[in-house]
Amino acid sequence: MNDSQLLRYSRHVLLPEIGIEGQQKLLDARALIIGAGGLGSPVALFLAASGVGTITLCDDDTVDLTNLQRQIAHRTSGIGKAKVVSAQATLSDINPEVKVIALQERADEARLSQLATEADVVLDCSDNFPTRYALNRVCQLLRKPLVSGAATRFDGQVSVFDFRRDDSPCYQCLYPEQMESEETRCAVLGIFAPLVGIIGSMQAAEALKLLTGIDSTLCGRLLTLNALNMELRTVKLHKDPSCAVCNSSKTD
Repeated sequence: MNDSQLLRYSRHVLLPEIGIEGQQKLLDARALIIGAGGLGSPVALFLAASGVGTITLCDDDTVDLTNLQRQIAHRTSGIGKAKVVSAQATLSDINPEVKVIALQERADEARLSQLATEADVVLDCSDNFPTRYALNRVCQLLRKPLVSGAATRFDGQVSVFDFRRDDSPCYQCLYPEQMESEETRCAVLGIFAPLVGIIGSMQAAEALKLLTGIDSTLCGRLLTLNALNMELRTVKLHKDPSCAVCNSSKTD
């Protein structure tokens, strides 16, 4: 690190759990963020501010006036622009040293596999179950750590599926794909603006810990938040012996 970087990241360097070595890991790291909306905004902002070297944003949507209530990476001037382009400009203003790759596309499973191959950590900030299940399968196959978040109304959740560990459960262990899953889009149900900021910030924190080698992550645990009553709850997760995703690698 040069003198400017030592000054910019000095508050991280002061933490013995991170230090110069950990901060250098962040500078060398590559993060893939799927979704540049409510969750993806705080995730991207904190990863960029923390100096994660390369951030790939993947989202096919454009900025709408209704997004601005909670999607803090975007500005009124960005209405009509691609979310990834809008967020790219914000991140570059926060930290011009970070390389931000903006992909305006809705990635299918094959494309997600290509993108995840190049990443050190993957963050699921999507808003639909097909993408979540596809990302889960891809990351499990590639043994990439996956940080999963979700939020609607006043309720949010976050977990880590660290597929570098043999004992890590996966998203399908938590929510089997064959279950009837109703889409809970905020356009229909509404969403409390700070909730996505809280959950997204937690996702960013977990990603930074994974990248710096801090062991105390949410792997094997699901953290839920009811922001209406401000109640946090943590539930232990275990691998499902009948999980098709976890067992797929055993039969390959």
